[in-house]
Amino acid sequence: MSRSIRMNPPRSALFSSERMVMMLKQPLFIAVVLIIALLIIGEALSPGFTTFQQLVRLIIVASLLGIVAVGQNLVILGGKEGIDLSVGAIVSLSVIVAGNVMDGNNGNIAVAILATLGTGTFFGLLNGIGVTLFRIPPLVMTLGMLGVIQGLLVVIRQGVPSGVSAPLLADFVSKPFLFGLPGILWLWIAIGIAIALLLKRTLFGQNIYAIGSNEHAAYMAGVPVKRVRIGIYTCSGLFAAVAGLCLLGYSGASFANVGDQYSLSSIIAVVFGGTSLAGGKGSYWGTMLGAILLVILQSILTTINIPEFGRQMIFGSTLLILMTFYGRGKGLRS
Repeated sequence: MSRSIRMNPPRSALFSSERMVMMLKQPLFIAVVLIIALLIIGEALSPGFTTFQQLVRLIIVASLLGIVAVGQNLVILGGKEGIDLSVGAIVSLSVIVAGNVMDGNNGNIAVAILATLGTGTFFGLLNGIGVTLFRIPPLVMTLGMLGVIQGLLVVIRQGVPSGVSAPLLADFVSKPFLFGLPGILWLWIAIGIAIALLLKRTLFGQNIYAIGSNEHAAYMAGVPVKRVRIGIYTCSGLFAAVAGLCLLGYSGASFANVGDQYSLSSIIAVVFGGTSLAGGKGSYWGTMLGAILLVILQSILTTINIPEFGRQMIFGSTLLILMTFYGRGKGLRS
């Protein structure tokens, strides 16, 4: 009578398979796979979609979104239902301020940069003060600020778009700067490295994760919760202003409500990158990939002639699906 011998898999094989499963669940890995899949689809639908020139154009557009999403990422990481719906309006206002101060003159760039960054920082600071000191819910505070800035834009523009980019800024955004890539892409890479170091290597970054994970525990541990939260909303306004400067260089001139497209898109890019909407978990590298993924998806939808309202419906539905399945969950957070 023969006895069956039961063979257990080697411990190393089990460990390897577990690591593989964990890797497949990582948002960064998922984002890379989706980007590659969308590029293949795009090339199939429109030959030439993946040429070097086209990819550079797509990444330039993604960099504009990615820079806006820096502040959105920090606000969401900070928890407490953190969100900034005013970033699009701040981008629009920044384009107007930069364009009018610059007025097509390279000599005015430095003053325009200071004025624009100061404007964005100011409105971000107001958001932070409203959320922390006056305890206004972030959704309500930033939505109210959105309305205030939109009203201010109407007063400033008087129905007539104004402001022109300086040639030097336009060249920085659109023309090859180093290794065939425009300056804005190198700026985005530098921002990515800086934010990664900020979050992982500085006390301020550690405090952001701390208050996002458990605000009460962070407060009891001595973290200056209010100052940190004011800081992240201030950063959100600052980076929206940086994006406004770059957007002016990309478009060459200001036009009505140019930044409106970034309010929802910046949130989707953050969630695409695996940052939890509950706060405390995520990274900016994921958000960068999320911005690229979203821009490629938008380009494909444009290629197949999906109208603007259809694209907005798809983006909104995508955000709801992501929020439902892993925006707040533990399984797909880096």
